[in-house]
Amino acid sequence: MGIYVNPVNRAFIMSRFSEIYIDKSMLIERINELYNTEKRFICVSRPRRFGKSMAANMLAAYYSRGCDSAKLFAGLKIETAASFPHHLNRHNVIRLDIQQFLESRRDLPTFIAEIERAVREELAEVFPECGEFPADSRLKTVLNKVFSRTGQSFIFIIDEWDCVFRVAKEQQETQKEYLDFLRGLFKGQDYTELVYMTGILPVKKYGEHSALNIFDEYSIIEPKGLGAYFGFTEEEVRRACQRHSLDYTEMEKWYNGYLLEGSHIYNPKSVADALIWKKFKSYWTGTETYEALKIYIDLNFDGLREAIIGMLSGIHFQIDTSTSQNDMTTFRTKDDVLTLLIHLGYLAYDENAEEVFIPNQEIAQEFLRAIKIGGWDGLMQAFRQSEELLKHTWALDGKAVAEGMETIHNETASMLKYNDENSLTCTVLIAYYSAKAYYLNPVLEMPSGKGFADVVYLPRRNTHRPALVVELKWDKSAEGALQQVKDKQYAHWLKGYTGDILLVGINYDRESKAHECVIEKYIC
Repeated sequence: MGIYVNPVNRAFIMSRFSEIYIDKSMLIERINELYNTEKRFICVSRPRRFGKSMAANMLAAYYSRGCDSAKLFAGLKIETAASFPHHLNRHNVIRLDIQQFLESRRDLPTFIAEIERAVREELAEVFPECGEFPADSRLKTVLNKVFSRTGQSFIFIIDEWDCVFRVAKEQQETQKEYLDFLRGLFKGQDYTELVYMTGILPVKKYGEHSALNIFDEYSIIEPKGLGAYFGFTEEEVRRACQRHSLDYTEMEKWYNGYLLEGSHIYNPKSVADALIWKKFKSYWTGTETYEALKIYIDLNFDGLREAIIGMLSGIHFQIDTSTSQNDMTTFRTKDDVLTLLIHLGYLAYDENAEEVFIPNQEIAQEFLRAIKIGGWDGLMQAFRQSEELLKHTWALDGKAVAEGMETIHNETASMLKYNDENSLTCTVLIAYYSAKAYYLNPVLEMPSGKGFADVVYLPRRNTHRPALVVELKWDKSAEGALQQVKDKQYAHWLKGYTGDILLVGINYDRESKAHECVIEKYIC
């Protein structure tokens, strides 16, 4: 047994017998299906705090011949799987946490050599029949020698594989050297039975250095059947709340929202903290990626701020994730930034609709903190004013709503394109931000050309608030906006809704920068 070669199972023991433990052991069966096949190269990327290390520790405890884990897995779901006894503690495992070798930038020149030295020394102890390994031997050379002399092959389990791209964000040569090291270690090598890598980012795209194309990628954008193992499922959280006498509805509001393969997935660390401390709040602050959020949402990409404001108001946006280079510095469009925020866990992604959104209250609070610190002062002030504007809407006070819209539009003008059509829609979303407490996510069709679509707010159950159908106009009239709602029967799709409906017509005059608003009760 060793630290890196055939490790013991102590790390998984600590997880297995923690106060909060949810059985994810059936992941082992899925990985066993890939063992010694063409699909044996696995890269699993998911956000920080989503159980990456626990899964890696579990696999090491299962495969490593350096320990006896039979009792550790007793009673877990995997125990009933047909493949379970065939691989239990029967393999040579090399377990690496890259972050242990790369704690800071000062380690960049030497971390690869340190990995090779540490593993090489332990291999010499485990396989003394292979003789001495020269101090300058490459790791792949040593492994090939072990394989040729003994016939012994290896399972590799690598955690935080991508930390190089976070520590050395701008150092492309260092990144390429690291990718070359991994490629040489695995590609075409007969000593590899299985390689399981996990990190936050998928494999970096680098022209010919996308040479880790031997890996199948399982990401939070494309989980490929592993979605249930990326976090806690809805049913798992329900059962945990029952066991610990905690309100599931609050748990859902705070930590639900990640959508993987049609299933709702919860952030496991936040759920566990809420179960232990019996308190619902954001447990996200303080992680490495919080600084990233502040940096990335301030990038000046066209439409990025409008998209974030819309998502804070509950809107889903379509994005193209395929252009992302899977690093933290290469951005060509706002979609590349939003894709990174999905990988970091700050946004959720609907694979079927190809839409991105803020998943829950915990993450919304982190966005608001980042916005406040980042100097979006006008936006924070506008959010605070939104409750009063909502009350004026319910009171049918069109003049007060117009004045409120104008104030909010002026306060956010520095962040938005003031005379852009999207800006007016964005202003409405800001103005009605507080509607989140009373309404479902707004139904929005973003502006197209010179026409505007409705923004519709449907009240939550038992809130006893009217539905709102908002129509926007540009250089026309509020009365005309209201008449269009009636003529085109925009409220007709609410047929069957039995509560009150308010029609809100808003016009913005580009020359005077003035707003006007007319509000009426809708008569079916």
